[in-house]
Amino acid sequence: MMMIMMADEEKNISAATEEEVKTAPDATGTTDTNVLPQALPDQEEHQPSMDTVSTATNSSVGAATLDSTAGTQPEELRGLCRDMFEKMTLYLNGELSVVCDDYKLLESMNKVSAAKYAEMRGVAAGVSKAMIDLNEKYASLQPYLDQIDQIEDSVASLEQAAYRLDAYSKRLEAKFKQLEKR
Repeated sequence: MMMIMMADEEKNISAATEEEVKTAPDATGTTDTNVLPQALPDQEEHQPSMDTVSTATNSSVGAATLDSTAGTQPEELRGLCRDMFEKMTLYLNGELSVVCDDYKLLESMNKVSAAKYAEMRGVAAGVSKAMIDLNEKYASLQPYLDQIDQIEDSVASLEQAAYRLDAYSKRLEAKFKQLEKR
């Protein structure tokens, strides 16, 4: 069962069922049985027709524009409905274009990020290759570095021997001078 919004003479909005609407008196006091059109066979029951939308629009938007002349009211309502639908179309198109622009921005940001990550991957691969090369060079130089360490140790032991020899020669010189004085 379909609920329909209606506006009565005091501009109060009320909900009514189809049966109540078919038998409800209109603003002039007569019973209007043409408020709801018969649904076409291919239309679903829950989709409102243009007249139902006009009735709903009349109750929510056009309630303040009700005339005493019944002939201009449907044309005025149709104009208001068209205006409302055009403005809603513009509004929804604007909202959808904003969402599309947001998605385009996200897409471009993702592309830029992917490019940056690809660049960083290349740099990391270069650094990794350089580290591998340095490790190989260090491994190939390791025997020479070991030889340098051995030479340094032997030089240190030779230096100690030279200091001891120097000390010994100084003592001998001192003894020789002492013997010479006698």
